[in-house]
Amino acid sequence: MSGYEFITNSPKETEELAVRLALLLHEGSVVTLEGDLGAGKTAFTKGIAKGLGIIKNVNSPTFTIMKEYHGGRFPLYHMDVYRLEDSEEDLGFEEYFEGEGVTIVEWASLIKEQLPKERLDLYIYHLGLEERKITFFPNGEGYVKICEELKNYESTSD
Repeated sequence: MSGYEFITNSPKETEELAVRLALLLHEGSVVTLEGDLGAGKTAFTKGIAKGLGIIKNVNSPTFTIMKEYHGGRFPLYHMDVYRLEDSEEDLGFEEYFEGEGVTIVEWASLIKEQLPKERLDLYIYHLGLEERKITFFPNGEGYVKICEELKNYESTSD
């Protein structure tokens, strides 16, 4: 499968796409984010938080590996595993993946063996100064339905 491709032309559009995605996510959803440095992985996560109704400022957990945000429809678990030294170490990620919140994992390829089978993988790439290509790869029927709904929304809002 080639994935579901979305093009955004500004950080605001990227955030709006993330807000729409958040409205479709459910308890236990896992979304992975990969892509260029500075492409907008944390900005995308801010949109997810906004869509979940979380008003606290979201920033990258680069030096803490994970931050938790509460106060929305579901808790948000935001992980950045870029600096993990041993990807084989059991850090209890499955507790979050199977928990009551939505989990976002930046640089997830570093812990791919620990990721749940069903998840939504996103790749964000620079196309220009503010233009981004965001490709969604669903793993599991529930995530395919989410992608289809997002794509249908895109085509009706053009």
